[in-house]
Amino acid sequence: MDDSSDCASIRNICILAHVDHGKTTLADHLIASCGGGVLHPKQAGRLRFMDYLDEEQRRAITMKSSSIGLQFKGHSINLIDSPGHMDFCSEVSTASRLSDGGLVLVDAVEGVHIQTHAVLRQAWIEKLTPCLVLNKIDRLICELKLSPMEAYNRLQRIVHEVNGIVSTYKSQKYLSDVDSILAGPAGESNDENQEFIEDDEEVTFQPQKGNVVFVCALDGWGFGICEFAEFYASKLGASSASLQKALWGPRYFIPKTKMIVGKKGLAAGSKARPMFVQFVLEPLWQVYEAALETNGNKGILEKLIKSFNLSVPNRELQNKDPKLVLQSVMSRWLPLSDAILSMVVKHMPDPITAQSFRVSRLLPKREILDSAIGNSDVIAEAELVRKSVEACDSRSESPCVAFVSKMFAVPMKMLPQRDVNGDLFNNQTEEGGNGDSDECFLAFARVFSGILRSGQKIFVLSALYDPLKTGESVQKHIQEAELHSLYLMMGQGLKPVAAATAGNVVAIRGLGHHILKSATLSSTKNCWPFSSMTFQVSPTLKVAIEPSDPVDMAALMKGLRLLNRADPFVEVSVSARGEHVLAAAGEVHLERCIKDLKERFAKVNLEISPPLVSFRETIEGDTSNPLDKLKSFIGSSNVIERTTPNGRCTVRVYILKLPDALTKLLDESSDLLEDIIAGKAIQLKSSVGAQDDDHPVEALRKRIWDAIESEVSDLNAEKDKDRAEKYKLLWENLLKRIWALGPRQVGPNMLILPDSSTTITGSSVLIRSSPYVSERLGFTEVSISDELASEASEIRSLNEEAKSLRSSVLSGFQVATAAGPLCDEPMWGLAFVVEAAIFPFVSESEAIHQQAQAEQYGVFSGQVMTAVKEACKAAVLQKNPRIVEGMYFCELNTPTEYLGPMYAVLARRRARILKEEMQEGSPLFTVHAYVPVAESFGFADELRRWTSGASSALLVLSHWEALPEDPFFVPKTEEEKEEFGDGSSVLQNTARKLIDGVRRRKGLPVEEKVVQHATKQRTLARKV
Repeated sequence: MDDSSDCASIRNICILAHVDHGKTTLADHLIASCGGGVLHPKQAGRLRFMDYLDEEQRRAITMKSSSIGLQFKGHSINLIDSPGHMDFCSEVSTASRLSDGGLVLVDAVEGVHIQTHAVLRQAWIEKLTPCLVLNKIDRLICELKLSPMEAYNRLQRIVHEVNGIVSTYKSQKYLSDVDSILAGPAGESNDENQEFIEDDEEVTFQPQKGNVVFVCALDGWGFGICEFAEFYASKLGASSASLQKALWGPRYFIPKTKMIVGKKGLAAGSKARPMFVQFVLEPLWQVYEAALETNGNKGILEKLIKSFNLSVPNRELQNKDPKLVLQSVMSRWLPLSDAILSMVVKHMPDPITAQSFRVSRLLPKREILDSAIGNSDVIAEAELVRKSVEACDSRSESPCVAFVSKMFAVPMKMLPQRDVNGDLFNNQTEEGGNGDSDECFLAFARVFSGILRSGQKIFVLSALYDPLKTGESVQKHIQEAELHSLYLMMGQGLKPVAAATAGNVVAIRGLGHHILKSATLSSTKNCWPFSSMTFQVSPTLKVAIEPSDPVDMAALMKGLRLLNRADPFVEVSVSARGEHVLAAAGEVHLERCIKDLKERFAKVNLEISPPLVSFRETIEGDTSNPLDKLKSFIGSSNVIERTTPNGRCTVRVYILKLPDALTKLLDESSDLLEDIIAGKAIQLKSSVGAQDDDHPVEALRKRIWDAIESEVSDLNAEKDKDRAEKYKLLWENLLKRIWALGPRQVGPNMLILPDSSTTITGSSVLIRSSPYVSERLGFTEVSISDELASEASEIRSLNEEAKSLRSSVLSGFQVATAAGPLCDEPMWGLAFVVEAAIFPFVSESEAIHQQAQAEQYGVFSGQVMTAVKEACKAAVLQKNPRIVEGMYFCELNTPTEYLGPMYAVLARRRARILKEEMQEGSPLFTVHAYVPVAESFGFADELRRWTSGASSALLVLSHWEALPEDPFFVPKTEEEKEEFGDGSSVLQNTARKLIDGVRRRKGLPVEEKVVQHATKQRTLARKV
């Protein structure tokens, strides 16, 4: 970590994988070999050194990303172990931001899972260089009893599938992880067709290139193709380079001619096996059979030890447990750490190389507006800082820049007692007078340029900081702090260091009161902040939290503040009802947060509410034919009319349901829409969806139009062509008249201006505006002339009044869409055409009474706003309202004998099965299903209980889906009465139960019978 350390010999890597694919076990073996003696090799794989929290050891899953420094052949490797559980995917984001390369682990038996998609996407977003590690190869031999040829086909298919996922991201198909899984695995092809393993520079993972290794982390062995190429080079009389190319794919060795041929060069009827099977897998299978089978040939092991001069102690060879004998031989013949770390050193970039191509993601180029030309010195220095980051400049005179990806809490007793020089630290006086706390907050950071020293003064920049602006608004985004001390992280241990050069990962003490979750550190004010990190999911599970004893409220508030800082993903807020709401990614994440609150941060007993589930409100969609919307939209029955109490304004509202694809697009593009509508200069390549896209506004406009066209694309019948054209014309017209989006200006609902041809009889005036959103999105030209000028003949004051009431109409729409009529939840996928006409005063006396009316009914602008809000809500109620609920995509793995109980659990949870298929070569079934968020709580526990722990499930938030049931359903026909009952005996349907549950929680009135069963009271005799 000192100045002399060579930047080119540093590697920053993270381990990424699905849960239980062997990340921490792999890390154990790397630490045992190269961690400087902190872990004994015999404990590797069992101790789980990086899982040092009690909760992690108890659950046997990793819950946070932690770093450790390794030394390998003159290289310094910073290894970050990350969680694989979907609830902790935020930790994957923090780990990948600080790394330059990622080891992607895939279980050779289970194959690619949903979190594998997620980590590959994260690596692509953060521009990491990935290497593939196929783990648990021993299970193919011992559990599945595959032959070497079957194992080769399986490994080949996994490599091809992972390559397919990466190429999808490269080709910029912005699928979500759920969509890419539903699209089907890329490697679904027969064994006969598996000729795709040719040398292709575009393919990311190729074993012959050396960036794929095959390992068994538990037994501590692993190999790449290059190891075996070197073994056989002299024996087969070929160069190791040519053998390396031939040892994967359809290449065959002919012993007679000593030639390597492709499939076409084989003689007819030849039983030759691919070279990978013949020279790599078959020897492995022989060693396993010799060691594990009772009548195995023990001579093979002795021959192996002799051939490679392995120093295996006799006591280990004579062990009664054959598994331990095998482990001691294999870990010496093919050491896992050598295979992995030599691949890391060879194929992963050093910080200098990595930062040159990662800088476009870390510090995207900013568009400098003309107004900022005067600050040329600031711009020049900011550009110098960017160039220093790009070059990973580690000179002491270059600007010092670091990025803090998360804050983590460490008990004060765990901090080192002595500094670099051996002097005692003063650990008790925590900065900012926080001496009463047992926790110390450290920043998990990476130095990108310059040298970071303990005791140095540095500027802390938040993501919103702009060096070109001055004044009060910017001051809150920049603070000056002094670094207390720097530590090199060694898992749980911390080793004090005096300074850290560019390219190193460190823990920094002294920023606890300056950073909430992440920030940029810079030695100069004139520096752009790093781009924000991308999280794969959002915190969806919310609970209200309060202390059991009201006296402990202050302790809870302090505990929530500390938890909010310590966890990169948790969200703490206060609801409109005054409750403290904790938002987490899932049940496991929530349990850990509450445990931390109770035992570490607040140290009080807590009361936790049932989960607060969010819903949306919409109207019934025309599932049969979207073109039928034309009739209903144009028809007069669709209009809702409301008049203000003083009678001076009439509001007419038409309502239309947006196509599902358009609603989803508006919801997903909310961040981009916010920038466009606010008129900000869009940062090129700042958002994931617009990476490598120079015109995000044009791209969004095209995607909006594509979403509308997809609604009618399946209607290709001749008779529908004319109606399809009309439908397109209608939307073309509507898209030119978008005034606003809602709720909160960026939601999936539209406020449409009245058609320009709309006229109002009499002397009234329509409240008009310019189609602001349409202009921003480029659907229509920006209009400069005011529409009011064309109505000069009307009363001037009335025009001015109409102009001043625009904001009232807008506010009424925003309030209505933020809280719908069913249960005050936001509206979803609706377009409102609002015609608000104001009338002049009939006489002088009416104008005089205006003041009195204002006192009676409130200000006129408020009356208009209320009328618009009420009209929008009434329009929703009139058009068959529906509740929209969030859906989880659920991936389940179950043994065949437990399929029945698993389906029973899914049926109780209103789940919808999408796909069920047997995993080839294993007794497990993989089932994909959609489970409503409202029904998902306790799902994993119930599933484990009913399947005796044999079934596992993973939930990922997928999409919003309207519940088809009518919440106001009343049986009318004879058939309905026969099926559902009559009068009071009709049971509430699911939609109504969900709505009533939300209304009770919010304190809204609920229609329910107070007396459930009005039978005559019976006096029962008391048995003495």
